[in-house]
Amino acid sequence: MDAKTLCLGVLALGDASGYEIKKQFEDGPFGQFHQVGFGSIYPALTALAAEGQVTFVEEAQEGRPDKKVYSITPAGLAALKRALRKPPAADRVRSEYLFILFFAEMLEPERRREVYESYLDTYRSRLAEMEEAADCHGEVQPGHRFVFHLGKAFYTTMVDFMENNRHLLFPEDTGRTDDRAAPLRRVAGGE
Repeated sequence: MDAKTLCLGVLALGDASGYEIKKQFEDGPFGQFHQVGFGSIYPALTALAAEGQVTFVEEAQEGRPDKKVYSITPAGLAALKRALRKPPAADRVRSEYLFILFFAEMLEPERRREVYESYLDTYRSRLAEMEEAADCHGEVQPGHRFVFHLGKAFYTTMVDFMENNRHLLFPEDTGRTDDRAAPLRRVAGGE
C-alpha cells in the first residue's frame, strides 16, 4: 500500500500532524503490521494537499517551526475508499531475526541463544502490550476489534511456537536431535 493511502487511513481516524501519523505506525494501531517513514509521509501529505484530498492548518509552536495539522477531505475519503477496494498485495514477513536464525548452525551457541531469546522476548512484550491494551478498548469499530484480536492471536501463536519448538535450535537442551530440518539442509546444498 502506498504512503498516500496509509496517510489517508490515519487521517480518516482524526486530524494529525506528520509526526502523529508516523507514531500511528510505531506505537499506534498500525505499528504491528505496517511501516512508513517520514521520508514517505511528508511527500505523500504534500501530494495529497495538492490533489485536494487533505487540508491543513498551521499551529504555532514555541521555539519550533509551525506544525501542520492535516485533515482528510471528502475527496480524500473517497480516494481512501477506492484504494480499499483494490486487491491487497500478499503479506510478507520481513525479519532480521528469522534471517539470522535461518543460519543458526553458523552461529556460536551463545549468539544463537541470544538471538532466539531476544526474538522470543520481543513477542512476549508485544503480547503483554496487546493484553494490556485489551482493557482500554471501549466502543470500537468491528474492523478495529477484528485486527486487534487477530494480532493478539498471532503473538500468542508465535510465543507458543517458539517455546514449544526450542529443541529445533537447541537439541542439546533436550538431549535429543531432531532431523526434521534435514530436507532444508539438502535443498540448501548441505549434506
